[in-house]
Amino acid sequence: MKFEKALEKLEEIVGKLEGGEMELEKSLKMFEEGIKMVKLCRSHLSAAEKKIEKLVKDNNGNLSTKALEEGEKTDQDELPF
Repeated sequence: MKFEKALEKLEEIVGKLEGGEMELEKSLKMFEEGIKMVKLCRSHLSAAEKKIEKLVKDNNGNLSTKALEEGEKTDQDELPF
């Protein structure tokens, strides 16, 4: 399942659970399905994160791409959102 579809399904599940209209058994099944969607979304995000590259300039001013190292700070890390 693609990320967008899993996220959409997760949002749907959360909405139903927040409604509080379901029986306990049904709520538990929905919760379990929601956990599966969370894990799937995390997996997609983790894979995408590994593919992120940043543009770097060498001493001669030439641009090239470099894989973004895990835990490495970017300019985006400074944004308040």
